[in-house]
Amino acid sequence: MDAIDVLRAKRDGVPLGADQIRWVIQAYTDGAVPDEQMSALLMAVFFRGMTADELAVWTQAMIDSGERKDLSSLGRPTADKHSTGGVGDKTTLPLAPLVAACGVAVPQLSGRGLGHTGGTLDKLEAIPGWRADVHEEAYLQQLRDVGAVICAAGHDLAPADKKLYALRDVTGTVESIPLIASSIMSKKIAEGADALVLDVKTGSGAFMKDPEASRELARTMVGLGEAAGVRTVALVTAMDRPLGRAAGNAVEVAESVEVLAGGGPADVVELTLALAREMLAGAGRPDVDPAEALRDGRAMDVWRRMIAAQGGDPDAPLPQPAERHVVTAPATGTLTRLDAYALGVAAWRLGAGRARKEDPVSAAAGVVWTAGVGEQVTAGQPLLELQTDDPSRIPRALAALEGAVGVDTDDVPLPLVLDRI
Repeated sequence: MDAIDVLRAKRDGVPLGADQIRWVIQAYTDGAVPDEQMSALLMAVFFRGMTADELAVWTQAMIDSGERKDLSSLGRPTADKHSTGGVGDKTTLPLAPLVAACGVAVPQLSGRGLGHTGGTLDKLEAIPGWRADVHEEAYLQQLRDVGAVICAAGHDLAPADKKLYALRDVTGTVESIPLIASSIMSKKIAEGADALVLDVKTGSGAFMKDPEASRELARTMVGLGEAAGVRTVALVTAMDRPLGRAAGNAVEVAESVEVLAGGGPADVVELTLALAREMLAGAGRPDVDPAEALRDGRAMDVWRRMIAAQGGDPDAPLPQPAERHVVTAPATGTLTRLDAYALGVAAWRLGAGRARKEDPVSAAAGVVWTAGVGEQVTAGQPLLELQTDDPSRIPRALAALEGAVGVDTDDVPLPLVLDRI
């Protein structure tokens, strides 16, 4: 095989053969194909796309670059969930223990935030003592004993994706549906769960802004999951406004605990239950009602055990910010705009997010709000509270919020769940 032949074929719109795809993915992972040649191939894919057959082989080759976890020894069905990322999207935190409380194990390998979107591991690290790294035997033991684990992925899981993702980030090839889909699904399929539920966000705060593009991504990923033998469903959900009433790290943990205690914002509860029902159905438990596990405290019990198993103290006070700044409602009427992207950027600038993967984050930084889209507000009432450890960050956060809040505008919010695929 020769890399130049492969990239020329894709450049010219010729579908790649299965052997070509498997060879180039493995050769690049092993270092036999250099970055400049793989960059050219990624750009050719960006413009030429991939057929369904090409994409299925490409994704499987990425899975085969590492190991696929075997969870059959757990003795119970397994289900996983992936979100394409948003603002205030903390559903993984209450969802994993909730589904586990219903008898389905949840092996949730999660990531960190970058830019305006939050990261599940960053949020959980706000809990004193909690560790994201769980070695293989402890990972399986926690799934047996507790039923849920949320942790960082090991280096043996789809290593081809790690190299390709870093290359896409610096070559302008991130925004390609085949490359996005194969990146997400190679890792998720390699996790070894029986069923997978995808939460594909759409709107200003999402990676995909356009609902039809989000649907296309959802269809592509569902096809890849099914082709790999994983029962896969996608919900396309709204991210034109943030989810819940908090964006940040400790503030989102606190809100997740409220949900597990039977309270919390209505939209977070609704989406958590919708995703839980899909996970349970995919794992063969369609008759189990997850709402009951919230009401009777079983989900909270699993949460506490899950946090403790990873060194965290579920009773410890969460970090508090050194500085708070209140933004008031600009007028009286119905809140019709609360822009997700603007709030995500504000939380990021306050210290809750990072510009580069190696940047630290502040556990106490974030934004909370007192009203959601569709609710009534009064001019001058406290609407947003900016929280940070560094008061010098507040002016730039306020700049991000210019135009983010609208009262009695003609904005029409998206439904929380737009589609099921």
